[in-house]
Order: sequence, then structure tokens, then C-alpha cells
Amino acid sequence: MKRHGTDSVREQAAEWFARVQDAPRDAELLARLQGWLEADPRHREEYQQLASLWRAADFIPRQRLDALCAPEPVRQLPRRRLLRQALAAGVAVVALGLGWSGWQYQRLNHQDLLQTAFGERRQVELPDGSQLTLNGGTQLQVDFSAGRRHIQLNAGEAMFIVAHDSSRPFVVDTAQGSVTVTGTRFDVRLDPAATRVAVEQGSVRVQGKDASLAQLTAGLGAHIDAQGKVAAPYAVNAAALTAWRQGKLVFDNATLAEVVAEVSRYRTQPLRVAPGKVAQMRLSSTFSTDDTDALLRALPSILPVGIKAHEDGSREIIAK
Repeated sequence: MKRHGTDSVREQAAEWFARVQDAPRDAELLARLQGWLEADPRHREEYQQLASLWRAADFIPRQRLDALCAPEPVRQLPRRRLLRQALAAGVAVVALGLGWSGWQYQRLNHQDLLQTAFGERRQVELPDGSQLTLNGGTQLQVDFSAGRRHIQLNAGEAMFIVAHDSSRPFVVDTAQGSVTVTGTRFDVRLDPAATRVAVEQGSVRVQGKDASLAQLTAGLGAHIDAQGKVAAPYAVNAAALTAWRQGKLVFDNATLAEVVAEVSRYRTQPLRVAPGKVAQMRLSSTFSTDDTDALLRALPSILPVGIKAHEDGSREIIAK
């Protein structure tokens, strides 16, 4: 039977929250959570309230946590275990009487799960004033606390315009490493075997899982390989790399192999290029991310190539 009302929504939110705490990197679980959050505005509201209480556990006076959990003998439990018991007991509403500064707390503490569908672009402003632009097929988790602003990028690509706050570093983690800043503009892209970072303004510190480091300033980029090693910084065209924000693909003397790899990120049907000389042909041009077929139509008039359609719906660039 489907449950209704605020109490049942709060119970569902608590159940979802507990499951995510136990498996924070379970992509399937996170996708199901996102569906639940989007099903009803009350779902997201209740979930975010629980997230706020969870982040606040370290700041609630011990005696108040004890009181929330009474009459259970919980004085030896860690603070967050105490708060979990308080939530389970249905007394989360007493937070209204804890005397916090609500506006300040929400600004410092925030949790959310953000994701985009294939081909979708989305802009988000975070409570600290930082702005995110998510490319298609992106999924990330936001976890702000009083001491740190943390982003876990699980898939895709995002452009970050970070509000300056020297007391709270802004950290973007991926499977291969992390990027740390206090205020800047930079792009992070997570590919299957590497994390790519490009800086448009300011500076960032890139650290791999193997503890290798690189300091990047405007106009520089680096990547972290599958083993967690950071490459030496190199010059990048940040405007071209982040042209996807305006729905554009910009190629500057790129090989067709590189073009196909990039264009494939915006196509539902596979795109391939014949190996050998064709794959090494070079292209300089600009196309729309929303109409990659236009690139295929134009390509034979730019280079000595043809486009072969296969029965499975895929396309292949071949020598003419």
C-alpha cells in the first residue's frame, strides 16, 4: 500500500538516506534515489533536511543529542550514531528548537545529487554562490560542510565557477584523483580511463591517487591516468574545450580519430573511423553538439572521405 502524508515521506527519506550512507558510490542506487527525489517536491525537501541534520551532528551539543535519544542508554555512541537514533525515533523536528542560525547553516551545509540525461545541459547555483554547468550524461554529488566544499564526480563533465572562500577549499574528486581550489573557473571531465582538467581562470591543484601533483593556472590543463598519475601541465585552449556550454564542438587541427571520439559523446548511434591514414586526417572546424549529423554531411566536402551507413545504425568514416 502506498503511504501518504508528511510522516511517511519523512520515513521514506530516512530510509533512502541511510541506504546512500552505506553505499555512496552505488550508481544504480543513486539513479533510483534521483527518480524518487524528482517524483515529488516533498521528497527532495525531506531528504535535504535529513542531510542537513546529518552534517550538523558534529556541532550539536552532546547533552542535546542524549536528550533526543532518551531514554536509550546511548552515551557511549558516536555523535552521528546518536543522531541516527534521534532520526529513527521520529524526533528530527526538534531541530527547530536547537537554536541554530538556519540561514547560515544552510549556506555552509548542503547535500544534493545532480545528474543530466544524454544530450542535456544544466546550470546549477550552489548555496555558496558557486555555479556549475553540467554536460550531458553527468552525475555528481554535492556535500558541503563548515570546513569543506566537496564534489564527487561519478560520470560526465562539469564546468565550475567557484565562489572564493579561503576557509573552505572546493574539492572535486573522481575515480583517479582530485582537484582543489578556493576560487576559480575550471572544467573537469571524467572519461573511462582518465580525468581531464582545464583551467580558464585562477589556479587549481591536481592530485592523483598515487599522490602525484600538478599546479595549473589559466590556460593550462592536465590529466590523471587510470593508475592515478598526474601528467605534467600542458597548454590548452580552455575556450574551445568548454565550448560545449554553448552547444558547440570546436576542433583545431584535430585528427579524425579525436573528432570521432568527441562527437560520439553526443550521439546515440555509434560513430567509427576507418583505421590508418583516414583516422590521422586532420580537421579544423566548429559544429553543433545538438546536430552531429551536420558534421557527417559536411565532412566529405572538407576532406577526401565518405560516410558509410551500417545495418546496425552506426556510421563509419572511410576513404573516398
